[in-house]
Amino acid sequence: MSDSIKHECGLAVVRLLKPLDYYVEKYGTPFYGLNKLHLLMQKMRNRGQDGAGIATIKLNPAPGTRYISRKRSNGDHPIREVFNSVFKEFEGLSAEQLHDVESLKANYPYAGELMMGHLRYGTHGRNSIESCHPFLRQNNWISRNLVVAGNFNLTNVQELFGQLVDLGQYPKEMSDTVTVLEKIGHFLDDEVSRLHSYYKDETTQHDEINKKIFANMDIERILKRASKKWDGGYVMGGLIGHGDAFVMRDPNGIRPAYYYQDDEVVAMASERPALQTTFGVHRSTIHELTRGHALIIRANGNVSEKEIIQPEVRTGCSFERIYFSRGTDWQIYRERKQLGAQMVDQVLDTLNGDLKNAVFSYVPNTAETAFYGLVEGMNDKLNEIKLERILNAPKKMKREKLEKLMSQTVRVEKLVVKDEKLRTFIADDASRGEMVSHVYDTTYGVVRNNKDTLVLLDDSIVRGTTLRDSIIHAVARLKPKKIVVLSSAPQIRYPDCYGIDMSKMGNFVAFQALISLLRESGKEKLIDKTYRLCLKALKAPVGSEQANNNHIQTLYNTFTYEQISDRIAQIITPSVVECDVEVIYQTVEGLHEATGPDNDGDWYFTGNYPTPGGNRVANQAFVNFVENRNVRAYV
Repeated sequence: MSDSIKHECGLAVVRLLKPLDYYVEKYGTPFYGLNKLHLLMQKMRNRGQDGAGIATIKLNPAPGTRYISRKRSNGDHPIREVFNSVFKEFEGLSAEQLHDVESLKANYPYAGELMMGHLRYGTHGRNSIESCHPFLRQNNWISRNLVVAGNFNLTNVQELFGQLVDLGQYPKEMSDTVTVLEKIGHFLDDEVSRLHSYYKDETTQHDEINKKIFANMDIERILKRASKKWDGGYVMGGLIGHGDAFVMRDPNGIRPAYYYQDDEVVAMASERPALQTTFGVHRSTIHELTRGHALIIRANGNVSEKEIIQPEVRTGCSFERIYFSRGTDWQIYRERKQLGAQMVDQVLDTLNGDLKNAVFSYVPNTAETAFYGLVEGMNDKLNEIKLERILNAPKKMKREKLEKLMSQTVRVEKLVVKDEKLRTFIADDASRGEMVSHVYDTTYGVVRNNKDTLVLLDDSIVRGTTLRDSIIHAVARLKPKKIVVLSSAPQIRYPDCYGIDMSKMGNFVAFQALISLLRESGKEKLIDKTYRLCLKALKAPVGSEQANNNHIQTLYNTFTYEQISDRIAQIITPSVVECDVEVIYQTVEGLHEATGPDNDGDWYFTGNYPTPGGNRVANQAFVNFVENRNVRAYV
């Protein structure tokens, strides 16, 4: 993606199913679990670079000993900083001391059997240490301590916050993370109170009551009560002080979650390849957490999947497939290649079949896999053309002519390189603009002046600013006859509210193109009409038919897909560029064909949101645009 946006977080959970001394004896280290958590987080570092944090819990601690430990960082290298700090606690210990599990558990933090890690991408502008997960809710009752972290955004935080206030609580801030923490915490408290009242008549020994609470706590019931009104995309992880743990997934399967289990460990991660690499196992041993279900790991080691919310139609985030998830997943790699291959016919049409005078490249570096698919598809087409010419030749071709025909290949070059060291510290706008145009460098001498068409693949175009201010500037210096920009994703038209920082509609170049066309064609009244409809929808009762209408869809229907693309090409073309620039987008149908029915969450492109809160966010984003309010469309 040429535009930098912040998105998805990463979650990892590790639960050792054997005593710590088992891992010391078998693997020679008491840090088997911590090392696995570290590797899981490192293999998902693409999911969050604004912060990292971990929390660990020791099973069966003696009263008065520290059993929950947490470390967070929002530094430049947060994963490294977190684990350097964790392992610093054990510096200077001899091999004998490191193998003394009883002493480690009694005297040192992080020497536990249950642990959770989180990688954060900030979606709300703040990047303080207080914003880093995991979040901790503390209590003197061990079974009321709660640690929460997740990959999620909820669209109805205000409503949930109000429910907490109605219960008499005073949450410290109105954020989805704090709201979720307190929501689960409230019903956790209620469950502990219920069990305590039930068992206190059987015995006056509080230690015995605690054991019965640990054994009989109904995690499924707690999560059902807490999540009843949640609207959004989420994978929520939680650790309870006495050793129970859970990971819960939204009913539409918007956010990804996978887990692995053997007789030594159960582990969860946001990406399947992270688990494969960390535990050295085949993909067939990795399970996807069922939508609407929770993976529940009891303190006694029992592991189960339980339905918490009735699963809805699956709408797995297609942006995971296009861009966010690492391409080492076998399915994602295959899908990205197909996204590129499906653009072959569109490219051939715009080139009028002239591959001889076309040079293919891509915007570094997330588009590389889709580019492989594009090039393979182009070569397949070229081979078809060669075969047809040979078969339809009026007479047998001479060897020299045949060799010339067979030697024709798609011209592929590495043309765009990001200059990571370039910084734009200059104050005045003119000089800064000049420097920004040189953030990307180019390879000279491979594009023939005013003869070659340059075909440049990007995996998705959100704002178009990097294309306009840097990339188009850079490749135009090569003097191509024409520049064709391909996007392996469809036009991004609508805001996201399930985990990605894309809620300001005015930032989208597709929306800018729509508004430009409306104004140019004298249809500005439609903007005001849509604004009034959006206001009515926002005032309508939550869940009503009027509230669930996405009125911006009608506005987009005023123009064709191609008209929007053509206007985008005009917007991203700098005034100093002399050659023609064309933009070609993947179709929504092509996206579905590549990603399949399990990952057809396409609300960014179609406005078809899987939850009522999505439509509300879309309408609010449009209202914010019209009112010139540069704020996020939800809390």
